[in-house]
Amino acid sequence: MLTHLTLRDFAVVSAAELEFGPGMTVISGETGAGKSLLVDALGFLSGLRADSGMVRHGAERAELSAEFDLADRAEALEWLREQDMLDDGDGDGSAACHLRRTLRSDGGSRAWINGRPVTVAQLAELAGLLVEIHGQHEHQALLSKASQLDLLDAFGRHTAPLAAVRDATAAWSALLRERDILSRAGDVSDRIELLDHQWRELDRETLEPASIVDLVAQHRRHANAAGLIDTCERALTTLEGDDAPSLLQTLQSLRGDLARARGDEPRLGEVDGMLDAAAIQIDEATRLLQRIRDDLDLDPDQFEALEDRLGRLHELGRKHRVLPEALLDVRERLATELESLRNAGTRLATLDAEIARAANRWSAAAAELTAARSAAAATLSRAASTLIAELGMGGGRFEIALEPVDAGRPDPQGAERVEFLVSANAGQPPRPLRKVASGGELSRVSLAIEVAALGLDAVPTMVFDEVDSGIGGAVAEIVGQKLRALGEKRQVLCVTHQPQVAAQGHAHYRVSKAEAAGMTQSAVQKLGPKERQEELARMLGGVEVSREARAAAKRLLDSVA
Repeated sequence: MLTHLTLRDFAVVSAAELEFGPGMTVISGETGAGKSLLVDALGFLSGLRADSGMVRHGAERAELSAEFDLADRAEALEWLREQDMLDDGDGDGSAACHLRRTLRSDGGSRAWINGRPVTVAQLAELAGLLVEIHGQHEHQALLSKASQLDLLDAFGRHTAPLAAVRDATAAWSALLRERDILSRAGDVSDRIELLDHQWRELDRETLEPASIVDLVAQHRRHANAAGLIDTCERALTTLEGDDAPSLLQTLQSLRGDLARARGDEPRLGEVDGMLDAAAIQIDEATRLLQRIRDDLDLDPDQFEALEDRLGRLHELGRKHRVLPEALLDVRERLATELESLRNAGTRLATLDAEIARAANRWSAAAAELTAARSAAAATLSRAASTLIAELGMGGGRFEIALEPVDAGRPDPQGAERVEFLVSANAGQPPRPLRKVASGGELSRVSLAIEVAALGLDAVPTMVFDEVDSGIGGAVAEIVGQKLRALGEKRQVLCVTHQPQVAAQGHAHYRVSKAEAAGMTQSAVQKLGPKERQEELARMLGGVEVSREARAAAKRLLDSVA
């Protein structure tokens, strides 16, 4: 539920702060006073595209903020939790959510949720769970068949069956594309022959990456064998010492000298132990050097064989434009394509059967969606027809016609489209809503449809911006009653110029304008009982408020109480 709305330097509003409670809150004011600016502010906080023209003249930026109580809004709380935007201590059912946005005079904007910077898309996603705005021209959207279908599906909560139809359509389309690709390929014998030749070239080689690493190491050892043997020989001469005392012999002599002096300095025993360990390491190193020297091979034939094999791998790598270590992946890719091409004929033969089965699955899903739409259409038609009669069109009725679509192929929207039909008077046949001539009739019918559909809407805050345009008198009073009844289930904010609607509100704000320092400014005031009666009298009587208008205003308020 919306609890606070704050505006700074927004259009003609210098500063305004509003508090909202449950039920129906009405907003009234003279023409041009800026009543709809509050709706516009909520629109920008819901992700509308930034408009520098909404920044008050002379200001650098406009600032808008709204606070929502998320009690019983588990979906919104979960969204905040997933986005890591849930403040510490929130989530107890009384959490507050703060939306903020600035609009700069240069056209830029920034947005925040609970103090964290967000994108406009994120702002819109969260706001979509919290508030829904219905403008005074919204009924024009209902003239579109696409919008009518969307409204029916939203009313009937057809998310699951509609998703099943779309998934079945996508599966059918994918199989059809596969068949078209295989059919266009035509004779692939040349391609098979080329791939088979390339695969056989690679299959003659050992391509495992570990084997290639070992091959490179062997080649390096053979290429440098002479130098390695010479290095090992010189090291062994130093360690073993054929012509001069070896390192090991020198070490043993040194240990003897230290042993004779150990009696005078006991710590020399520790040194002797270290030298003994060194002698063991030197002996092991000498043995390993001998084995390495003996393993080194100067066989030119083996070196040539290694060089030939490595050369072939590098040549294959250049041919396929990869490193030798990636040739195994190339061979597997070639094998996969070969198998696919060799099985193309068989695959084509089975695809027709799979396509037929996919079409049958779509038909079953579409039939389920059709049944759901038929039931929803009947329910919405009855509810809207009742409201149409209550809105001063006695004998009028509303119907939803399901029109089959015969496109010869699965359709992601299902097997039908819908047409909203209306009969304004008893005895007249229903006609398409888009052909209703009277603007007043269209406004009332559209309002009836919206109110009937919105009764099940899960969004907690609903905003109506002069949706009662074009009606008056007793009909306006009924509209107000319907909006007030809706306010018993949801929070309703209603911008209106109809006193009969305004009287139905649980709370009332008035927007007024005045000139200050050569500039027009709007102010917002919450009305008490007396102020409210005076505002209704103004709405009834115009600029000059008469005694009769005040009496009529009191009667309106008393009738609600």
